[in-house]
Amino acid sequence: MGQSGPVPSKMGSCFGPLLLACTPRTGWGAKESEATSPASQLCYINSVVSPSCHRGSALGQYPPHHWIEEKSSGEGEQREVPSFYSVSDSEIKSVSETLYAADVNRATSREIVLNLQHKISSDQTGAGQDYASQKLFSYVDEDALFSKPTFARLLALLNNYERMTGKEEAVTTSEKQEVDAFLDEIFKTQVMEKLSQFFLSKGIYLSENDFKADLKEMWFGLYSRSKGAAMDSSGFEHVFHGEIKSGKISGFHNWVHYYELEKNGQINYLSYSYNGPWAGYPDIMAFQYRWTGYLKSVGSFFIGSSPEFELAVYTLCYKTRPGKLCTLSLGGKSAQIQTYSWANSEYGAGKRYLASSYPNSP
Repeated sequence: MGQSGPVPSKMGSCFGPLLLACTPRTGWGAKESEATSPASQLCYINSVVSPSCHRGSALGQYPPHHWIEEKSSGEGEQREVPSFYSVSDSEIKSVSETLYAADVNRATSREIVLNLQHKISSDQTGAGQDYASQKLFSYVDEDALFSKPTFARLLALLNNYERMTGKEEAVTTSEKQEVDAFLDEIFKTQVMEKLSQFFLSKGIYLSENDFKADLKEMWFGLYSRSKGAAMDSSGFEHVFHGEIKSGKISGFHNWVHYYELEKNGQINYLSYSYNGPWAGYPDIMAFQYRWTGYLKSVGSFFIGSSPEFELAVYTLCYKTRPGKLCTLSLGGKSAQIQTYSWANSEYGAGKRYLASSYPNSP
């Protein structure tokens, strides 16, 4: 297959036998000057992106565990092949505990009070029957929680989206600036610092800036959920805001947006079907509700988590267990995240937008 950029060698940062493409980084997260700079090239190995191929990078600069030796099928000689995505289940559990402990912006038990009311069985979730006479959220200490910078930046994003699929998302300059401000803020937190350190230690990214740029494209890059009729969706919109598709709620897994809509009378809480084992926050719950009449038969949420924590654990699972159930350990208790990639378009050679991510509820 043809290549662009310098020819890979043992002392380069890409390998010919595994190289699909070595192309400049382009897209919303790339500056114009970066698009043609060799220092901004990305190597795509086995349809997934490796760290940036910086000119002058050498294998010796990576820790030894990032590379494995494998015999060639023909000559029996040894060659080195990258193993960037060799992340064990135990490593995922360990780093998720680290992220959980680092989430200092999470809610305390005094800052959120829930009124769960009626629990239904799994075979009742699709009926859309209203068993609750009151709202889910009895109290949220907005002054304590929403004054925190990452919460404030999240709230600024939530009015930027057209929830109906099939309608074009017109992203203004100010909205792009709000995305950048949100990402800048969450990357100041210990949660994202710990995740960045983990990704760099595994060779998934070369630098925090590479990670941040890729996360922006992965979560905020636009694609079409309407068979090309409109650029109407993104991973962030789907997960944190929610959409309406085929007459039903699609996505929508963020508790802050749910609370804001319920407070303003746009959500009718119906019942719950799962309440996780955590005594404090964040907790994982699944419930049923209507958003201005549109039904969500099972909506699973982290409750009381910070925006950076949700984005971090979803991204951890998407990068290490894409399209699969990803088992975390949070406060000594097991949790699972399901992720999906968007298969119909990409933002680089083999790089897929995030389609969805949410806590799995038994």
